[in-house]
Amino acid sequence: MKLPGNFYLVGLMGAGKTTVGRALARATDKTFYDSDHEIIARSGARIPVIFEVEGEDGFRKREAAAIAELTALHGVVLATGGGAVLNPDNRDCLRRNGFVIYLRASVDDLFARTSHDKNRPLLQTANPKQKLQELFEARDPIYCELADLVIDTSSQTVQSLTQRLLRELEKKLNA
Repeated sequence: MKLPGNFYLVGLMGAGKTTVGRALARATDKTFYDSDHEIIARSGARIPVIFEVEGEDGFRKREAAAIAELTALHGVVLATGGGAVLNPDNRDCLRRNGFVIYLRASVDDLFARTSHDKNRPLLQTANPKQKLQELFEARDPIYCELADLVIDTSSQTVQSLTQRLLRELEKKLNA
């Protein structure tokens, strides 16, 4: 299915941005990028190492540079890091250069999907579920305000979610 423009996926860690993004890119014949993977490729270091050495501020600077570069491309699907929307410049790049899709999931789903992943520095805490709840409460309003489309990712296969997303995109883009 040929849909015009760029698609940018936002949402908390574990929402499915990378998995759904790859499927969406295949279905729409676009190039897939993941801003976190680009940061790793450019720095030669895993995200927990960047956080350890440079702190969250250092990571966010790298993230902003990657997002500015990736949103300047055409014909892409971009999965952003969960905190990318905290930077107003990132929000502006996303809003100006493409169609923003918020993959929204419940805190329970997010926790189930991320609980065994050691590459999530913000969850290396005594109570990762509580941290996810705090992140959800802080970021959900930002994701909702930024998004052109909000899709609930709970209890769906990637295939059914991608098909639903394609139908919604076609409706929105042809409206």
